[in-house]
Amino acid sequence: MSTPLAPALQNEIQQYDTEKRFQYVIKEVVANNEIWILMDEHGCVMLNTEDEDCVPVWPNQEFAQAWATGEWQACKPEAISLNKWHSRWTTGLEDDELALVVFPNENEEGAVVYPDEFDAELKQQEKQTKKKQRSPIKKL
Repeated sequence: MSTPLAPALQNEIQQYDTEKRFQYVIKEVVANNEIWILMDEHGCVMLNTEDEDCVPVWPNQEFAQAWATGEWQACKPEAISLNKWHSRWTTGLEDDELALVVFPNENEEGAVVYPDEFDAELKQQEKQTKKKQRSPIKKL
């Protein structure tokens, strides 16, 4: 579970460009073992590009909650465990021919990726994190 972010840090992160926000999401999701979406009584919130129907995802509850305004004010942030994401969401989104918009900003700009690409990035980050956590035992 993630630690709440200070408002100043939230503002700083919101100013990141699309690629930096994407990398932030990958690291945070793996570190916290969860990814955030917005849900209402009909399911998860969707955004549309010219080419794709997308599910927006966020790295932390605070960023997802910030989107629950206007027409989405009845929506609630929901955490999905990383295991559940790998086992059900990736294939489910692919089956429904949906893309992801990763950490959209207030201008609705975010990296649009396919579920398998996003999953591969998460798995790569998991491998890197596990390597860093393993420290070699040194003989004295």
